Amino acid sequence: MAGITIVFDFDRTIIDGDSDNLVVTQMGLTNLFNKLYSSLAWNSLMDTLMVELQSQGRTMRDIAKCLEGAALHPRIIAAIRSAHDAGCDLRIISDANQFFIETILEHHGVLGCFSTINTNPTFVDGKGRLRISPYHDESSPHGCNLCPSNMCKGLVIDQIRASKGEKNEFIYIGDGRGDYCPTLRLQEGDHVMPRKLYPLSDRINSNQTIVKAKIHEWSDGKELEKILLNILDIKKN
Repeated sequence: MAGITIVFDFDRTIIDGDSDNLVVTQMGLTNLFNKLYSSLAWNSLMDTLMVELQSQGRTMRDIAKCLEGAALHPRIIAAIRSAHDAGCDLRIISDANQFFIETILEHHGVLGCFSTINTNPTFVDGKGRLRISPYHDESSPHGCNLCPSNMCKGLVIDQIRASKGEKNEFIYIGDGRGDYCPTLRLQEGDHVMPRKLYPLSDRINSNQTIVKAKIHEWSDGKELEKILLNILDIKKN
């Protein structure tokens, strides 16, 4: 299906929970997280926690093993594969980070279904430690008051659309406050799929008139698959 771009958020959308919280809770970082939470931006906080974790002798493989425990609903995996097999361009825009996302998707066998992952980049520093950087250079503010300083998802949507052309149809699937800005960038003929009873759904339902895209709410993986395949007119296998 050339001409259709499907953009997924990651945490609480592709996976049912939050990848950052999974690592914090499962790897014994809760106390330090609570201590630093009020003084650091989220991206800087997670970077600091990764340094601390590895100073304790934990390795990137330990982190990866923890991430492999992240739950993906089997019908979301099926929906991703069906959309990819149909020729749609699948992408991720997420305020998580590259290592967490790629590790989880690779473990579940769907990393190759996505053409691009726009997220906070990761790298290994000179001491062999996993580090997390902001997606946008925070020394050059993006100027969006709806988004955190490290990432404006709406700006990313605009960049993708500019590269695709006006005739491309977008389907945006998300749940959180950070997904509201890209929702407002969608046009008539596009679709937005907010998760029911999550912040994105609440924001949309507070004033649907300013959202140009067609709205389809979902609650779990089974419903996400059903709605997405219906939009794409794909019969469920």
